[in-house]
Amino acid sequence: MSSFFQRLRWPDYLIVAVLLTFAGYIYFSIGGSLNYVWRWHLIPNYIYSWHTTREEWFANLLLQGLAATIRISIYSSILALILGTILGIARCSANLTIRMLARTYLELLRNIPPVVVVFIFFFFLSQQLIDFLNLERWARGIARQDDIAVWEFFFGEMRRFPSLISGVIVLALFESAFVGEIVRAGIQSVPKGQREAAKSIGMSRFQELRYIVLPQAMKKVVPPMANQFITLIKDSSIISLISVQELTFKTVELVASSRLIFEAWITAAAFYFIICFSLSRVFARLEKGRKPK
Repeated sequence: MSSFFQRLRWPDYLIVAVLLTFAGYIYFSIGGSLNYVWRWHLIPNYIYSWHTTREEWFANLLLQGLAATIRISIYSSILALILGTILGIARCSANLTIRMLARTYLELLRNIPPVVVVFIFFFFLSQQLIDFLNLERWARGIARQDDIAVWEFFFGEMRRFPSLISGVIVLALFESAFVGEIVRAGIQSVPKGQREAAKSIGMSRFQELRYIVLPQAMKKVVPPMANQFITLIKDSSIISLISVQELTFKTVELVASSRLIFEAWITAAAFYFIICFSLSRVFARLEKGRKPK
């Protein structure tokens, strides 16, 4: 910690002072011009609270939403990585039809507003898939069981499992377009000479990808993939529009029930910032460790 402060210079302290002054100005302006009464003392109860009937602590609205956001982000990133890798490989395919189909998918999703994409995927794909697999009935059956602690740890409240899956599918399909472009750029960055060498020793197209191209491409795409994962966490707020009960949705509920408008949204923003900033520091440290000394 001492080394951190030693690296700071007077412009850094000046920037911090300006930001604190600006934050203080906004704080007192809201309380003065809008006659808003700040009630920060109520916020902790909406994060972690004591249940008087069961006599135990439980995660309240904001913590429930934060947990749902983390789950959705992890599952969506895994699915987006799988789909994006397939799309990236398809973009570099020798078959023109496959290449054009992948490019059409990527270009459409990258050039349509996220809100429109979310609604299209939800109503025309995600919801249809959930109904086809009858996930609501299955989730209700799991919810009636006595020992469901493991299920709830991985998926939250099981009665809302279909909503969680909807959010994961929608977010993964949207983010896979950006992951696909990252993978495509990584594949095309591998020198052609190595591909030609692989062909000269009798490797098939699949062997070339598996042993020569993809191992090198994946090393190069790690930094942009890390940034895309952080972006995915922030983009997860969009799926609150289809009633997926993640952090943004729970914040809207809290504002509607308690009228803690600024306190709730500032707390939600702080949660997003802590997660994204912490991950960016972790990824930066990992990337620094990967560089040759």
